[in-house]
Amino acid sequence: MRVGTFVLAAQFPGQGQAEVLHRAIRSAELAETAGLDAVWLAEHHFVPYGVCPSAVTLAAYLLGRTDTIGVGTAVSVLPTAHPVALGEQAALLHIASRGRFTLGVGRGGPWVDLEVFGAGLEAYEQGFPESLDLLLRWLREPRVGTDGPRYSFREVPVVPRPDELDEPAGPPVVVACTSPGSVRLAAERGLPMLLGMHCGDEEKAGMVAVWRTTARAAGLSPDVIAAAGAEHVSAGVVQVADSRADAVETLVKAMPGWLQRGLAAHQTVDGSARAMRNPFDYTELLCDLHPVGTPQLCADRLAATAERTGITRFALLVEGSGDLAVTEENVMRLGSDVLPQLA
Repeated sequence: MRVGTFVLAAQFPGQGQAEVLHRAIRSAELAETAGLDAVWLAEHHFVPYGVCPSAVTLAAYLLGRTDTIGVGTAVSVLPTAHPVALGEQAALLHIASRGRFTLGVGRGGPWVDLEVFGAGLEAYEQGFPESLDLLLRWLREPRVGTDGPRYSFREVPVVPRPDELDEPAGPPVVVACTSPGSVRLAAERGLPMLLGMHCGDEEKAGMVAVWRTTARAAGLSPDVIAAAGAEHVSAGVVQVADSRADAVETLVKAMPGWLQRGLAAHQTVDGSARAMRNPFDYTELLCDLHPVGTPQLCADRLAATAERTGITRFALLVEGSGDLAVTEENVMRLGSDVLPQLA
């Protein structure tokens, strides 16, 4: 069982953005002290839902401030980034950190980001497979050229070569999957999935089953399927307290205000209307789905998810209280009180 933290850099009402980033950095540093497996960093633009606009940049900073813990992006949004530029950054971090970096990529959403960065709605709706394949080629081949619908350039050398590091051969890549299409896309390429915190165990188990079936149909070997499947990541929320009631109260008091403001700030690129989750109902749902309660309850919840889904790697949101001191205690208790019960 590998348990890590998920850092959104969430801006709660009344907080400044520098304060938020300090809490994000502090929680990541404490994750290493607490003996956790990894820190996973989210990326958002123009919204207080998360104030980190570049997960790969914050990953570089944290890799420099830590010694042993893994650091991954959850995720770098591919439609608004050039795959070669992101591949170069990933290779650089992979080599400089001696293999501690994982590149998580995703399709993102139909947000105004697509307009600001000049990508357009087509990059979101149609362009993700082309971008992903170009990124993978950059991380695996010595020279790359392409002639696709969106990207076309002559063959150029890959510098730095990520496979020059002895172990592993290149930075691991995971794909955020929120639909059957993205599950199939990841499976056909033998890439593990990152599954969101809005999903319950049954839904995640179903996505893992579809991934496995698709990977077999694509001709991947049993060894490749087993190795990639062991790297699936389940995102969730964690709040450790002396009682279930205390843990739930901490999140119910804080998270709806953040969710209300953060989710409402998203603008679609085409101006279309969209439904927004009820922040109070969503908070209660997250408390029901994930390890929120006593250390024993948290350990049991993680074990149950692993048994039902087969996923043994977790990225858990630790900042749901919005408070620095409470977040610090949450991270440390996750390491000292919950992890030993999972050993």
